[in-house]
Parts: sequence; C-alpha cells; structure tokens
Amino acid sequence: AALDAYKAAFAIAERLAKADPGNAEWQRDVSVSHDRVGDVLRGQGNLDVALGAFNASLAIRERLANTDPGNMGWQRDLSISHNKIGGVLRDLGNLPAALDAYKAAFAIDERLAKADPGNARWQRDRFTSYTGIGDVLRGQSNLPAALDAFNASLAIADRLAKIDPGNAGWQRDLAVSHGRVASIQAQQGARAEAKANYEKARAIITELKSRSPDNATLQKDLALYDARLKALE
Repeated sequence: AALDAYKAAFAIAERLAKADPGNAEWQRDVSVSHDRVGDVLRGQGNLDVALGAFNASLAIRERLANTDPGNMGWQRDLSISHNKIGGVLRDLGNLPAALDAYKAAFAIDERLAKADPGNARWQRDRFTSYTGIGDVLRGQSNLPAALDAFNASLAIADRLAKIDPGNAGWQRDLAVSHGRVASIQAQQGARAEAKANYEKARAIITELKSRSPDNATLQKDLALYDARLKALE
C-alpha cells in the first residue's frame, strides 16, 4: 500500500516537473518521491530497483546543487542521496562502492558543518555519515579504522545529547554509538572497555524505556545489550 501511494505521488510530481522543467522545487519533489519509493523497495529487499531509485534521485539533486552551490538545503539533499546509496550498496555487499558513497556524503556534511558550526542538523548528518563509514569498515574487517569512525560518531552523539537531553532520538543515537564502539572493542579483545560501553548503552536505553515502556525498538535494544553483556561475563 505504501509503495502504491508513493508511486502515485511520484507520477504527480513527475507530471508537474515536466510541465515546468525550470521549477526547481518541483524537480526536488521528484527526487523526494524517488527516495520514498527507494526506501520502501529497500525495506522489501528489492535492492537493485531501490538503488535505481536512489541514483535517479541523486542525478536530480546533483543538477540542482550545481545550479545553486550556495543553497545549503540542496547540498544536504545530495548528502542524503549518497548515504542512501551507500546503505543499499552495503546491503548488496559492494563494500568499496558503499564506502565511496558514505565518504562523498561525509565530505558534504563537513563543509556544511564548518559553514554553520552551531547547526545541530549538520552535526547529526556528520554522525550519520561517520556511522555508515564505520559499518562498512567493520564489514571489511578494518577494525582499527572502524573504531576511529565509531568513536568520532560517538563524540558527536554525546555533544548533541547534552545539548538536548529531552530529545529521545539523540539519546538513542548516543546509546547505539556506545554499542557500536563496544562491539569493535569486544572483537579486538578489549573486554573491559567493551563492557563499560555496553553498560552505558544499556543505562541510556533503560532510561528511555522508562519514559516509553511499550516502545518495541527500545525493548529490542535492551535485549541486545543484555545479551552482549552476558556474552562478556
């Protein structure tokens, strides 16, 4: 049902964009529709078609960004496209290409963050790209480099969580970051450090779950960290 709805929205956006090719916002709407279709297809495991949708979105966003390089929103759209492509490529097992995509996203995120250091959204985007890079490096068994990337994402998540302690999403980002760092430390045999990070992750999730007892994602998080800690006993 979701896919049908997004395809219908895409058809409308595409008709409008074709009727007025110079309308940048309608072009952007087409790219957003491509992304939504791609997200559903990726969730269904239809990875090759999802990749095609994300690449189509990227092509539009590259054109828009080139016409107005100073438009930060369009630059951010580019970063989002690269991150989505990186995720699908990782799912497909094409780790070198996935790493290139995540690095392309990160380069944009860095430029935006330097231009506006106080913008929390740009910082969150840096967190997302660092995490993607770390996931790929871990998949390539490059544990030292993966740990560096995860530590960098953890530092960002920690700053954001302190800025807005009431933001449950950012608090969960921090917990997940501790968990990612811990997973690498455990693989490297640093059991005490891994245990400490898993405990920090678990404490954050426990606090979040006390606010939202029925949240299924938090319940899964808690079960995961309990299992990881038990494995380190």
